Amino acid sequence: MTADEIRDRFLAFFGRNGHTVVASSSLLPDNDPTLLFTNAGMNQFKATFLGQERRAYTRAVSSQKCVRAGGKHNDLENVGRTARHHTFFEMLGNFSFGDYFKEEAIPLAWTFVTGELGLPVERLLVTVYAEDDAAYAIWHEKLGLPAEKIIRIATSDNFWSMGPTGPCGPCSEIFYDHGAHIPGGPPGSPEQDGDRFVEIWNLVFMQYDRSADGTLTPLPRPCIDTGAGLERLAVVLQGRTNNYDSDLFQPLMQAAADLTGHAVAPPASGGAAAWSKETVSLQVIADHIRAVGFLIADGVLPSNEGRGYVLRRIMRRAMRHGRLLGMEEPFLYRLAPTLVARMGRVYPELVARRAAIEAVIENEERRFVLTLGSGMKLLDGAMANLSAGDRLDGEVVFTLYDTYGFPVDLTADILRDRGMELDMAGFETRMARQKAMARAAWAGSGDEGVAAVYHEILADGGAVDFVGYDQENATARVRALVRGRERVLSLMAGEEGSVICDLTPFYGESGGQMGDAGTLTADETLCAVTDCRRPIPELIVHAVRVEKGALHVGDQVQLQVDGARRQATRWHHSATHLLHLALKEVLGEHVKQAGSLVGPERLRFDFAHFQALSGEEVERVEGLVNGWILANQAGITEVMSPEEAIAKGATALFGEKYGDRVRVVRLGPSMELCGGTHVARTGDIGLLRIVSEAAVAAGVRRIEAVCGATARASFTADAQLLRKIAALLKLPPGEALTGVEKLLARRAELEKELEKSKAALAGSTVDELFSQAREKNGVRYLVARVDGVDAKGLRDMADRLRDKLGSGAIFLGLPEEGKVNLLAGVTKDLIGRVKAGDWMHAVAPMVGGKGGGRPDMAMGGGTRPESLNEALAFATAWIEEKIA
Repeated sequence: MTADEIRDRFLAFFGRNGHTVVASSSLLPDNDPTLLFTNAGMNQFKATFLGQERRAYTRAVSSQKCVRAGGKHNDLENVGRTARHHTFFEMLGNFSFGDYFKEEAIPLAWTFVTGELGLPVERLLVTVYAEDDAAYAIWHEKLGLPAEKIIRIATSDNFWSMGPTGPCGPCSEIFYDHGAHIPGGPPGSPEQDGDRFVEIWNLVFMQYDRSADGTLTPLPRPCIDTGAGLERLAVVLQGRTNNYDSDLFQPLMQAAADLTGHAVAPPASGGAAAWSKETVSLQVIADHIRAVGFLIADGVLPSNEGRGYVLRRIMRRAMRHGRLLGMEEPFLYRLAPTLVARMGRVYPELVARRAAIEAVIENEERRFVLTLGSGMKLLDGAMANLSAGDRLDGEVVFTLYDTYGFPVDLTADILRDRGMELDMAGFETRMARQKAMARAAWAGSGDEGVAAVYHEILADGGAVDFVGYDQENATARVRALVRGRERVLSLMAGEEGSVICDLTPFYGESGGQMGDAGTLTADETLCAVTDCRRPIPELIVHAVRVEKGALHVGDQVQLQVDGARRQATRWHHSATHLLHLALKEVLGEHVKQAGSLVGPERLRFDFAHFQALSGEEVERVEGLVNGWILANQAGITEVMSPEEAIAKGATALFGEKYGDRVRVVRLGPSMELCGGTHVARTGDIGLLRIVSEAAVAAGVRRIEAVCGATARASFTADAQLLRKIAALLKLPPGEALTGVEKLLARRAELEKELEKSKAALAGSTVDELFSQAREKNGVRYLVARVDGVDAKGLRDMADRLRDKLGSGAIFLGLPEEGKVNLLAGVTKDLIGRVKAGDWMHAVAPMVGGKGGGRPDMAMGGGTRPESLNEALAFATAWIEEKIA
């Protein structure tokens, strides 16, 4: 039975038994920003299990794509080396949300396994939690399993918990016995880690609520969470013991073998101990391309942090195993078509994102190839001084990580093959030292002292109340003044400092939005507010310059935001939200915000993407944004919990810390968590124009754009420039492009004619120079000054002179404005007596420069063209001495 048949039968069976078939959720949990990847079928139903969300159904069934390669669920180091560890896998699951419980869940599982799949009862045994008499009774009395086929397990292996507190309950598992010829013992025995007995089904009975003191209280509506690994079921039903021998992996292994010139070994009876190194590498590659392809399809890009770093680790481990198979050039991306062909029917996102998957993998491979060879040389050199059982110095591990891009687990993987270990403590010490140096450099800027002042102010008076969402002016009281790093009681005319009030309409720079500017006044006092920032989240600090009078702690003041500046900033901030959504629609869901800056004059938006945008893509993004602007939809802002916002579909940044209440900003089709200031209607933005798109880091692009009046001014400036160009061409603006094209074509013709003239001139010059060649002791040589050519012409002339000489040496000098170009050439039959590099090294200093090169050709130059004749005379004396 193929894996596809198993999956289809599972969904159909539970569908016939009243379950709603639910599609797999993304590998990026959209309802739990703290979870690195979806790692179980129940993840997408977590809020339902916790009672925070109600669905239209109480029974569900799914085939969920999962990744376990980070955090506590990290199988990476075992992948490829064991029969059943994987980074990517599919979890078949059926779920009950307070509907049925053990009495129905256990028989359903048994009926499917023994009936639908036809597994022989004599090969199966089950486990129950030691205290779960109810589950034992169902297996023994209702289904008729003999007592020796039911094993009671007293450990946490058979008791599941969502966390330290909350829903929990006992488990019951179904195991398949591969037979006595496979090493290993039944669950609960000392030999349970062997491969003979493999778990194929796990029933979790969520029936308790664990309190902080450990008390278990029965839940009013107990639930069922089932997990059955598709990879394990497939290998059992296909009569194998190694997951990689199933039809889920064999096409990928064969494709990798074809690329690397190796053969896929037939199934081995001796288990992992019988696998060759080539088999392990092929298994690693086959597993990892699945994880890599699915992660990229769901929007993850390689980076140096978070999810992107896990992806990079997986990719680089696969690349290293490709190198072990002789692959020096990128190869992993060439497996993507096989992955899509094998899995695309069930997961259409692979088909839709195939081009992106291939491009991202190839880009990452080409980057790593540049450092992999050098890093391996360093590691090989370090390992040459070690023996089996030794530890690699943590300093070397750090250098490989920091300089050559080797994830620590990749280094550990390589050492493991040699029977060695790494000095993890030494690596962590070195890493801590680097972080300490970075902190010291930061502290040296003075920011740490400033921060201490603001923490003191916060402790004295609490957070500043921001009232600027609804108003641009307010009356407030001065709580504190800061000059330099010190708190002061007054700021006098001409002084600059920082002002903290009890409330303010000024927006302090945060979330990428620049701070407001404006004025602060009190009786006879006038202060210019030049900026506003948040040194710590709870404080809004006004940077001021006292223009007139004096400002004192306790003064009542009027705060007035520069309305025009605030409005222009709103245009750009709201446009950033629309731009983010447009990029996702045009480029794909992998687009993630990587930074932004919005101010009154422009916006800057950094985002994860693997290649430059084409002109057509830029136009489509710009067109989408301007379409939403023209729709002039009202902006809606709501305040709610982060969980409510995410459940409604709001975009949140992974790893971002949010408070108990967040602002959700809706602008047209966009919905994001954001604390910034925004337009009332999308039409207020007026217009968006993208002015540049470029790379700022590997895998990160940057768009700069302008909005509103600034955008209109940029179009006006371009129109004026076009009119000026057209006037110079004496053509209407609409014909300017044709006119420029004709000019460029004519220029190309003239350049060709010029090259012909130069070639003819050079030919006559070469003949003239050749006639000046001298001979001494059977060696012909020429030292000469050349005029009227460029550096390329000088090289061409040297080549022709060398050809004419047949055997000999030449030295040419070309004076230009303020500099000199030098060239030395020696035919190969003479380099045993004369080397061009030595000749150049001797002569170049005489014109204020330096030079060098190969024995047969050397280039140089200098900054003193007035000394060229003297240098050429020395070049003549030098060559004559060498051939004497």
